[in-house]
Amino acid sequence: MKFENNWKQKTLEALENSIWEKPEFDSHLVITCHELRKKQLKYFTIEDLRIMIGQNISLQFLIPLAIEELNKNILAGGHFYEGDLLNSVLTSELNYWQKNKANWTIICNLYIKNESKIEEYCYQNDYKNNWLKEFENFKKLN
Repeated sequence: MKFENNWKQKTLEALENSIWEKPEFDSHLVITCHELRKKQLKYFTIEDLRIMIGQNISLQFLIPLAIEELNKNILAGGHFYEGDLLNSVLTSELNYWQKNKANWTIICNLYIKNESKIEEYCYQNDYKNNWLKEFENFKKLN
């Protein structure tokens, strides 16, 4: 997908030309997702990305931002643990990845390039089975 030069200065509402109504469900997650749609993308934190990607919201705009962060640090972490952004990306919506093979390839290459770092972290923190399984499932998408 081709973006305007200033796309990171816009909100998801502006980019999608869609304003969500006030949330009807009073939960921290729902309220946070609604609020994040009003935040300029250039101010998104890793935690913001993790939350929204984990909810499969606006992936066409947020996966490219996640790729930027994962390029800097494959184990970029939000509030849960190191690597929680990677986990959100690997477990995000199948349809997005089937339609965006270029980004799927980038994520696969990033994972493979950083596999020793990921495995070392996993062994130290008992995440190995989950991430390896998620990546194996992710590789099968395309």
